[in-house]
Amino acid sequence: MHIKTLEPLFDFDSLDTPLLNSNGLTGHDILSVSQFDPDKLSYIFSRAREMRQMVEQVGGTDLLKGKVLACLFYEPSTRTSSSFIAAMERLGGSVIPITQGVQFSSISKGETLADTIRVLEQYADIIVLRHPEIGSAREAAEAASVPVINAGDGPGEHPTQALLDLFTIRDELGTIDGLKVAMVGDLRYGRTVHSLTKLLLQYNVSLRFVAPEILRLPLKVMNEVIDSGLNVRETHDVADVIENADVLYVTRVQKERFTDLAQYEEVKNYYEITPEIMAQAKEKMVVMHPLPRVGEIHDSVDSDPRAAYFRQVRNGMYIRMALLAAVLGRA
Repeated sequence: MHIKTLEPLFDFDSLDTPLLNSNGLTGHDILSVSQFDPDKLSYIFSRAREMRQMVEQVGGTDLLKGKVLACLFYEPSTRTSSSFIAAMERLGGSVIPITQGVQFSSISKGETLADTIRVLEQYADIIVLRHPEIGSAREAAEAASVPVINAGDGPGEHPTQALLDLFTIRDELGTIDGLKVAMVGDLRYGRTVHSLTKLLLQYNVSLRFVAPEILRLPLKVMNEVIDSGLNVRETHDVADVIENADVLYVTRVQKERFTDLAQYEEVKNYYEITPEIMAQAKEKMVVMHPLPRVGEIHDSVDSDPRAAYFRQVRNGMYIRMALLAAVLGRA
């Protein structure tokens, strides 16, 4: 990973939480959760809490005034693209949103990803990329002279989602160590699950993976969990985990990842979290979901105070504000 040259750090001394000596993120691409050790996580979470305080008090700032973000999404996105756009605009920056109509652009004329990135960096100070192929973000970063943030590379990773997920867990429960985390649904293709799992390997947690056979966690990721020495178990039944889970992380079955639609039809409604299931859960626990949902959590669960998925969405804006500011040398 190469470091892009940027302006000096902004002075955050007026905010409540003191800066660490160095964030270690300025000018860096954000491609994988493997870049984040406990110190960097603590730094980003502190900055995110400051961003939340600032938004709640005054709504926005000119911290990134004059900076431009290019949002390049080769796959449909509502939450992630909107979150990055909102984050940049609340920080006073501007956005080039390339989130729809990509099929009519130069991309459809055969332009390579590297050339598209080299063009966009002429206009932007930082690029956020979502692409259907694993490794696409790294390819873009190698071509770019400005920082690139991975907003999802196919079934690979989604590092900013994992950061906001971990931040939400700590925010809701006050800790991460000692928790029992159950991940439910599409664990095979779910990049959010892959990234969050890798982050959790840095903590003393118990992991439960709940999925039908064809959607089990990829062997490569499971081997990383086993090698870490954490307490881990697989099951296909939510009933096996609901009573003891501190975190129930639910994902949708992703129709777009299936080549055999008959297989999708077989598993699409495999799990449904209902008030009846929640009645078996701990009084203090959280239900999370990266969204969108397509029936795997019933609407009737939304009023349960343990349902954290919409708070999780808002946390995503704060985390991305913190990342943008840090990478651009203003935090």
